[in-house]
Amino acid sequence: MSLLVKICGLSTRETLDTALEAGADMVGFVFFSPSPRHLNLETARELGRQAKDRAAKVALTVDADDATLENIVEILRPDLLQLHGAETIARVRDIKAKFALPVMKVIAVETSADLAALPGHASVADRILFDARAPRGATRPGGLGAVFDWHVLEKLDLQLPFMVSGGLSADNVAEAVRVTRAGGVDVSSGVESAPGIKDPEMIRHFIRAARATGLTSPLPARGERSDRSCDPGEGEPPQARLSPDLPRQPLTPTLSPQERGEGVEAAPQRAKKN
Repeated sequence: MSLLVKICGLSTRETLDTALEAGADMVGFVFFSPSPRHLNLETARELGRQAKDRAAKVALTVDADDATLENIVEILRPDLLQLHGAETIARVRDIKAKFALPVMKVIAVETSADLAALPGHASVADRILFDARAPRGATRPGGLGAVFDWHVLEKLDLQLPFMVSGGLSADNVAEAVRVTRAGGVDVSSGVESAPGIKDPEMIRHFIRAARATGLTSPLPARGERSDRSCDPGEGEPPQARLSPDLPRQPLTPTLSPQERGEGVEAAPQRAKKN
């Protein structure tokens, strides 16, 4: 099974086309005004049409209300909703029911204690994205370009598709996958020349590096398929690869006792901001 690759925070036709041609499985669009990657709805409509049937479209929101989500769903017609805020288990359940779309819930990670919320969210979400916890005082969620201690996930037995994010780049993606055995990776600032400015060559380099990881036995995104030997518009549609209706199995995480101290010793650091 191949690794799923998501390029997030795309905002121009050029960089979206680069990601699609390079073989991204998912393309992410940010709807959160404090972010330098925030899209207005008209731009989202244009980019959504460009990406249609070439990769799964992911709409990233942060504690969005129903009216905001309704506008995004109508304009972008996403294949997946990424909930990146403090959404409760009940809120995740309600969003799924109201919009009839698969949901990826983001779990912010600094130490193994942060995984306490995982079983509840995994019981309602269709997949999980592990991201670095935002620094104290940050105005936006996410690791803002910093990695977390991937060894926190090293012994995780999660019977649900999951991805990792936070400070990934072409230089460290192979190590992130080796340690976490994740079925997918998500990058944003790691393919930017400046905050919010995607670099086409960095996008290509990241996807090449991710494809070269030689992943053979990740904790699987069960029932999923990511076959990029064909052109992005051929083969299974993006919606099929997401497999939102997989049968549930008991969640039995075995957590590493290791906790992150001051700084990260087990994984490389990046100074860029999301």
